[in-house]
Amino acid sequence: MLTARLFRPLSQLPGRTLSCYDRENGTRRMLMFYSASLVPISRRAYSDEVKPVGSKAVLVTGCDSGFGFSLAKHLHSKGFLVFAGCLMKDKGDAGVKELDSLKSDRLRTVQLNVCKSEEVEKVVETVRSSLEDPEKGLWGLVNNAGISTFGEVEFTSMETYKEVAEVNLWGTVRMTKSFLPLIRRAKGRVVNISSMLGRMANPARSPYCITKFGVEAFSDCLRYEMHPLGVKVSVVEPGNFIAATSLYSPERIQAIANKMWDELPEVVRQDYGRKYFDEKIAKMETYCNSGSTDTSPVISAVTHALTSASPYTRYHPMDYYWWLRMQVMTHLPAAVSDRIYIH
Repeated sequence: MLTARLFRPLSQLPGRTLSCYDRENGTRRMLMFYSASLVPISRRAYSDEVKPVGSKAVLVTGCDSGFGFSLAKHLHSKGFLVFAGCLMKDKGDAGVKELDSLKSDRLRTVQLNVCKSEEVEKVVETVRSSLEDPEKGLWGLVNNAGISTFGEVEFTSMETYKEVAEVNLWGTVRMTKSFLPLIRRAKGRVVNISSMLGRMANPARSPYCITKFGVEAFSDCLRYEMHPLGVKVSVVEPGNFIAATSLYSPERIQAIANKMWDELPEVVRQDYGRKYFDEKIAKMETYCNSGSTDTSPVISAVTHALTSASPYTRYHPMDYYWWLRMQVMTHLPAAVSDRIYIH
Protein backbone atom coordinates (compact mmCIF):
# COMPACT_ATOMS: atom_id res chain seq x y z
CA MET A 1 0.00 0.00 0.00
CA LEU A 2 2.76 2.46 0.97
CA THR A 3 4.72 1.66 -2.19
CA ALA A 4 1.65 2.17 -4.33
CA ARG A 5 0.94 5.55 -2.76
CA LEU A 6 4.52 6.78 -3.07
CA PHE A 7 4.71 5.88 -6.73
CA ARG A 8 1.37 7.24 -7.90
CA PRO A 9 1.73 9.41 -11.04
CA LEU A 10 2.39 13.00 -10.06
CA SER A 11 -0.63 14.11 -12.04
CA GLN A 12 -2.82 12.24 -9.55
CA LEU A 13 -1.36 14.00 -6.53
CA PRO A 14 -3.55 16.85 -5.22
CA GLY A 15 -2.23 20.34 -4.79
CA ARG A 16 -2.46 21.90 -1.35
CA THR A 17 -1.01 24.56 0.93
CA LEU A 18 -0.03 23.71 4.50
CA SER A 19 0.91 25.95 7.39
CA CYS A 20 3.57 24.94 9.91
CA TYR A 21 5.41 26.53 12.82
CA ASP A 22 9.13 27.17 12.31
CA ARG A 23 10.71 26.60 15.73
CA GLU A 24 14.08 27.94 14.65
CA ASN A 25 12.79 31.36 13.59
CA GLY A 26 9.65 31.47 15.75
CA THR A 27 7.48 32.21 12.74
CA ARG A 28 4.75 30.47 10.81
CA ARG A 29 5.69 29.34 7.29
CA MET A 30 3.66 28.21 4.34
CA LEU A 31 4.56 24.96 2.59
CA MET A 32 3.27 24.97 -0.96
CA PHE A 33 2.65 21.64 -2.68
CA TYR A 34 1.77 21.14 -6.32
CA SER A 35 0.67 18.08 -8.23
CA ALA A 36 3.58 18.44 -10.64
CA SER A 37 6.13 19.01 -7.89
CA LEU A 38 5.67 18.24 -4.23
CA VAL A 39 8.87 19.91 -3.10
CA PRO A 40 8.15 22.17 -0.14
CA ILE A 41 8.83 25.73 -1.20
CA SER A 42 9.28 27.91 1.86
CA ARG A 43 9.01 31.63 1.36
CA ARG A 44 12.45 32.84 2.25
CA ALA A 45 12.41 36.28 3.76
CA TYR A 46 15.03 38.62 2.34
CA SER A 47 13.61 41.63 4.21
CA ASP A 48 16.09 40.88 6.98
CA GLU A 49 19.14 40.76 4.74
CA VAL A 50 22.54 41.53 6.19
CA LYS A 51 23.55 44.96 4.97
CA PRO A 52 25.45 46.43 3.33
CA VAL A 53 26.26 43.56 0.98
CA GLY A 54 28.56 45.80 -1.05
CA SER A 55 31.10 45.97 1.76
CA LYS A 56 31.37 42.20 2.21
CA ALA A 57 33.80 39.74 0.65
CA VAL A 58 33.25 36.05 -0.05
CA LEU A 59 35.46 33.24 -1.31
CA VAL A 60 33.96 30.47 -3.44
CA THR A 61 35.91 27.33 -4.35
CA GLY A 62 35.50 25.30 -7.53
CA CYS A 63 34.56 28.20 -9.82
CA ASP A 64 35.91 26.75 -13.07
CA SER A 65 32.43 25.46 -13.97
CA GLY A 66 29.11 24.25 -12.54
CA PHE A 67 27.66 25.70 -9.36
CA GLY A 68 30.81 27.63 -8.47
CA PHE A 69 31.02 29.39 -11.83
CA SER A 70 27.37 30.47 -11.71
CA LEU A 71 27.60 31.41 -8.06
CA ALA A 72 30.65 33.64 -8.56
CA LYS A 73 28.83 35.63 -11.24
CA HIS A 74 25.62 35.82 -9.23
CA LEU A 75 27.25 37.00 -6.00
CA HIS A 76 29.21 39.57 -8.01
CA SER A 77 25.93 40.86 -9.44
CA LYS A 78 24.57 41.13 -5.88
CA GLY A 79 27.39 43.48 -4.98
CA PHE A 80 29.79 41.18 -3.12
CA LEU A 81 33.55 41.32 -3.52
CA VAL A 82 34.09 37.79 -4.86
CA PHE A 83 37.26 35.72 -4.77
CA ALA A 84 36.68 32.86 -7.21
CA GLY A 85 38.94 29.90 -6.52
CA CYS A 86 39.71 28.06 -9.75
CA LEU A 87 41.63 24.81 -10.10
CA MET A 88 42.54 25.49 -13.73
CA LYS A 89 43.39 29.19 -13.61
CA ASP A 90 47.07 28.54 -14.31
CA LYS A 91 46.07 26.55 -17.40
CA GLY A 92 43.84 29.26 -18.84
CA ASP A 93 40.56 27.37 -18.50
CA ALA A 94 37.59 28.75 -20.45
CA GLY A 95 35.53 29.33 -17.30
CA VAL A 96 38.33 31.36 -15.73
CA LYS A 97 38.70 33.45 -18.88
CA GLU A 98 34.98 34.24 -18.87
CA LEU A 99 35.07 35.37 -15.25
CA ASP A 100 38.17 37.47 -15.90
CA SER A 101 36.51 39.00 -18.97
CA LEU A 102 34.08 40.81 -16.66
CA LYS A 103 37.05 43.05 -15.79
CA SER A 104 35.57 43.97 -12.44
CA ASP A 105 37.48 45.04 -9.36
CA ARG A 106 34.89 43.10 -7.34
CA LEU A 107 35.58 39.73 -8.96
CA ARG A 108 39.02 38.17 -8.74
CA THR A 109 39.93 34.67 -9.86
CA VAL A 110 42.66 32.95 -7.86
CA GLN A 111 44.56 29.74 -8.49
CA LEU A 112 43.28 27.25 -5.92
CA ASN A 113 43.67 23.52 -5.54
CA VAL A 114 41.97 22.71 -2.22
CA CYS A 115 44.18 19.61 -1.88
CA LYS A 116 47.38 21.66 -1.75
CA SER A 117 48.11 23.43 1.53
CA GLU A 118 50.60 25.80 -0.10
CA GLU A 119 48.00 27.06 -2.59
CA VAL A 120 45.40 27.42 0.14
CA GLU A 121 47.74 29.46 2.33
CA LYS A 122 48.70 31.62 -0.63
CA VAL A 123 45.04 32.43 -1.23
CA VAL A 124 44.60 33.26 2.47
CA GLU A 125 47.34 35.87 2.12
CA THR A 126 45.88 37.16 -1.16
CA VAL A 127 42.46 37.60 0.43
CA ARG A 128 43.82 39.18 3.60
CA SER A 129 45.93 41.69 1.69
CA SER A 130 43.00 42.55 -0.60
CA LEU A 131 40.53 43.33 2.17
CA GLU A 132 40.03 47.00 2.96
CA ASP A 133 40.34 46.22 6.65
CA PRO A 134 41.65 42.68 7.35
CA GLU A 135 40.68 43.05 11.02
CA LYS A 136 37.03 43.14 9.92
CA GLY A 137 37.59 39.76 8.31
CA LEU A 138 36.06 37.79 5.46
CA TRP A 139 32.28 37.56 5.40
CA GLY A 140 31.75 34.26 3.62
CA LEU A 141 33.42 31.00 2.62
CA VAL A 142 31.57 28.70 0.22
CA ASN A 143 33.15 25.25 0.05
CA ASN A 144 31.89 24.16 -3.34
CA ALA A 145 34.87 22.38 -4.93
CA GLY A 146 34.20 18.69 -5.40
CA ILE A 147 34.58 15.66 -7.62
CA SER A 148 32.46 12.57 -8.11
CA THR A 149 32.74 9.03 -9.36
CA PHE A 150 30.76 5.80 -9.31
CA GLY A 151 31.28 2.10 -8.83
CA GLU A 152 30.21 -0.61 -6.42
CA VAL A 153 32.46 -1.25 -3.43
CA GLU A 154 34.25 -4.24 -4.98
CA PHE A 155 34.69 -2.33 -8.24
CA THR A 156 36.26 0.74 -6.61
CA SER A 157 39.97 0.99 -5.86
CA MET A 158 41.34 2.39 -2.63
CA GLU A 159 43.07 5.08 -4.69
CA THR A 160 39.69 6.27 -5.94
CA TYR A 161 38.25 6.40 -2.43
CA LYS A 162 41.22 8.48 -1.28
CA GLU A 163 41.14 10.80 -4.30
CA VAL A 164 37.47 11.69 -3.85
CA ALA A 165 37.88 12.16 -0.09
CA GLU A 166 40.93 14.38 -0.53
CA VAL A 167 38.90 16.91 -2.52
CA ASN A 168 35.38 16.66 -1.13
CA LEU A 169 36.08 16.10 2.55
CA TRP A 170 39.64 17.03 3.44
CA GLY A 171 39.57 19.94 1.00
CA THR A 172 36.53 21.33 2.82
CA VAL A 173 38.21 20.85 6.20
CA ARG A 174 41.49 22.36 5.00
CA MET A 175 39.82 25.44 3.53
CA THR A 176 37.63 26.00 6.57
CA LYS A 177 40.47 25.72 9.09
CA SER A 178 42.63 28.09 7.04
CA PHE A 179 39.97 30.79 6.69
CA LEU A 180 38.24 30.57 10.08
CA PRO A 181 40.39 33.31 11.67
CA LEU A 182 39.17 35.76 9.01
CA ILE A 183 35.59 34.44 9.15
CA ARG A 184 35.50 34.76 12.95
CA ARG A 185 36.59 38.38 12.81
CA ALA A 186 33.67 39.17 10.53
CA LYS A 187 31.24 36.97 12.48
CA GLY A 188 30.56 35.67 9.01
CA ARG A 189 29.31 32.57 7.25
CA VAL A 190 30.59 29.15 6.22
CA VAL A 191 28.45 27.47 3.55
CA ASN A 192 29.33 23.88 2.70
CA ILE A 193 27.97 22.27 -0.45
CA SER A 194 27.02 18.73 0.44
CA SER A 195 24.47 16.62 -1.44
CA MET A 196 21.29 14.65 -0.96
CA LEU A 197 23.78 11.74 -0.96
CA GLY A 198 25.21 13.19 2.22
CA ARG A 199 21.95 12.23 3.92
CA MET A 200 21.07 8.95 2.22
CA ALA A 201 23.21 6.24 0.67
CA ASN A 202 22.88 4.93 -2.85
CA PRO A 203 24.26 1.82 -4.58
CA ALA A 204 27.42 2.36 -6.63
CA ARG A 205 28.09 5.77 -5.07
CA SER A 206 29.96 4.89 -1.88
CA PRO A 207 33.09 6.99 -2.63
CA TYR A 208 30.94 10.10 -3.04
CA CYS A 209 28.47 9.29 -0.23
CA ILE A 210 31.25 8.74 2.30
CA THR A 211 32.71 12.19 1.66
CA LYS A 212 29.38 14.00 1.72
CA PHE A 213 28.28 12.24 4.92
CA GLY A 214 31.60 13.48 6.30
CA VAL A 215 30.90 17.05 5.17
CA GLU A 216 27.54 16.89 6.95
CA ALA A 217 29.14 15.74 10.22
CA PHE A 218 31.95 18.29 9.95
CA SER A 219 29.43 21.07 9.32
CA ASP A 220 27.33 20.11 12.33
CA CYS A 221 30.34 20.02 14.65
CA LEU A 222 31.56 23.35 13.28
CA ARG A 223 28.11 24.91 13.70
CA TYR A 224 28.02 23.94 17.39
CA GLU A 225 31.51 25.35 17.96
CA MET A 226 30.97 28.58 16.03
CA HIS A 227 27.56 29.47 17.47
CA PRO A 228 28.90 31.27 20.56
CA LEU A 229 31.37 33.14 18.34
CA GLY A 230 28.67 34.55 16.06
CA VAL A 231 29.64 32.55 12.96
CA LYS A 232 26.78 30.81 11.15
CA VAL A 233 27.30 27.52 9.32
CA SER A 234 24.90 26.22 6.67
CA VAL A 235 24.79 23.11 4.52
CA VAL A 236 23.32 23.06 1.01
CA GLU A 237 22.20 19.62 -0.16
CA PRO A 238 21.50 19.70 -3.93
CA GLY A 239 19.51 16.93 -5.54
CA ASN A 240 20.25 15.56 -9.00
CA PHE A 241 21.86 18.37 -11.00
CA ILE A 242 24.25 16.19 -12.97
CA ALA A 243 22.81 17.43 -16.27
CA ALA A 244 23.54 21.01 -15.23
CA THR A 245 27.04 20.54 -13.84
CA SER A 246 28.41 18.39 -16.70
CA LEU A 247 30.18 16.07 -14.25
CA TYR A 248 29.74 13.12 -16.57
CA SER A 249 29.74 12.88 -20.33
CA PRO A 250 29.07 9.51 -22.00
CA GLU A 251 32.75 9.41 -22.95
CA ARG A 252 33.88 10.02 -19.37
CA ILE A 253 31.54 7.36 -18.00
CA GLN A 254 32.90 4.83 -20.47
CA ALA A 255 36.49 5.79 -19.76
CA ILE A 256 35.94 5.34 -16.00
CA ALA A 257 34.19 2.01 -16.62
CA ASN A 258 36.95 0.67 -18.87
CA LYS A 259 39.67 1.64 -16.40
CA MET A 260 37.68 0.14 -13.53
CA TRP A 261 37.20 -3.21 -15.32
CA ASP A 262 40.84 -3.40 -16.37
CA GLU A 263 42.02 -2.89 -12.78
CA LEU A 264 39.61 -5.34 -11.11
CA PRO A 265 41.08 -8.37 -9.35
CA GLU A 266 40.49 -11.50 -11.39
CA VAL A 267 38.33 -13.09 -8.69
CA VAL A 268 35.95 -10.09 -8.79
CA ARG A 269 35.68 -10.24 -12.58
CA GLN A 270 34.86 -13.93 -12.49
CA ASP A 271 32.37 -13.72 -9.61
CA TYR A 272 30.36 -10.80 -11.05
CA GLY A 273 30.89 -11.27 -14.78
CA ARG A 274 31.02 -8.67 -17.52
CA LYS A 275 27.25 -8.76 -18.10
CA TYR A 276 26.49 -7.63 -14.53
CA PHE A 277 29.21 -4.98 -14.71
CA ASP A 278 27.88 -3.56 -18.00
CA GLU A 279 24.32 -3.46 -16.63
CA LYS A 280 25.48 -1.31 -13.72
CA ILE A 281 27.35 1.04 -16.05
CA ALA A 282 24.23 1.36 -18.21
CA LYS A 283 22.22 2.36 -15.13
CA MET A 284 24.79 5.03 -14.33
CA GLU A 285 24.58 6.37 -17.89
CA THR A 286 20.81 6.64 -17.56
CA TYR A 287 21.13 8.44 -14.21
CA CYS A 288 23.68 10.89 -15.61
CA ASN A 289 21.31 11.85 -18.42
CA SER A 290 18.66 12.81 -15.88
CA GLY A 291 18.33 15.65 -13.42
CA SER A 292 17.66 19.35 -13.57
CA THR A 293 19.54 21.68 -15.87
CA ASP A 294 18.47 24.74 -13.88
CA THR A 295 20.98 25.53 -11.12
CA SER A 296 19.04 28.55 -9.83
CA PRO A 297 17.60 26.72 -6.77
CA VAL A 298 21.13 25.96 -5.59
CA ILE A 299 22.34 29.49 -6.30
CA SER A 300 19.33 30.90 -4.44
CA ALA A 301 19.98 28.65 -1.43
CA VAL A 302 23.63 29.69 -1.13
CA THR A 303 22.72 33.36 -1.57
CA HIS A 304 20.14 33.11 1.21
CA ALA A 305 22.69 31.43 3.49
CA LEU A 306 25.10 34.32 2.89
CA THR A 307 22.67 37.23 3.07
CA SER A 308 19.86 36.34 5.45
CA ALA A 309 20.14 37.51 9.03
CA SER A 310 18.77 34.09 10.00
CA PRO A 311 20.14 31.53 7.53
CA TYR A 312 18.85 27.98 7.62
CA THR A 313 20.92 25.11 8.97
CA ARG A 314 20.16 23.04 5.85
CA TYR A 315 18.85 23.82 2.39
CA HIS A 316 17.33 21.17 0.12
CA PRO A 317 17.27 22.33 -3.52
CA MET A 318 15.94 19.17 -5.17
CA ASP A 319 12.90 17.93 -7.07
CA TYR A 320 9.92 16.11 -5.60
CA TYR A 321 11.13 12.54 -6.06
CA TRP A 322 14.46 13.04 -4.30
CA TRP A 323 13.00 15.23 -1.55
CA LEU A 324 10.39 12.59 -0.73
CA ARG A 325 12.94 9.79 -0.94
CA MET A 326 15.23 11.64 1.47
CA GLN A 327 12.39 12.09 3.97
CA VAL A 328 11.54 8.39 3.79
CA MET A 329 15.15 7.26 4.13
CA THR A 330 16.00 9.62 6.99
CA HIS A 331 12.77 9.50 9.00
CA LEU A 332 11.36 5.99 8.63
CA PRO A 333 12.89 2.71 9.84
CA ALA A 334 15.54 1.38 7.47
CA ALA A 335 13.48 -1.76 6.92
CA VAL A 336 10.78 0.39 5.31
CA SER A 337 13.06 2.45 3.06
CA ASP A 338 15.05 -0.65 2.08
CA ARG A 339 11.83 -2.36 1.07
CA ILE A 340 10.80 0.57 -1.11
CA TYR A 341 14.07 1.59 -2.71
CA ILE A 342 16.48 -1.33 -2.45
CA HIS A 343 14.63 -4.64 -2.32
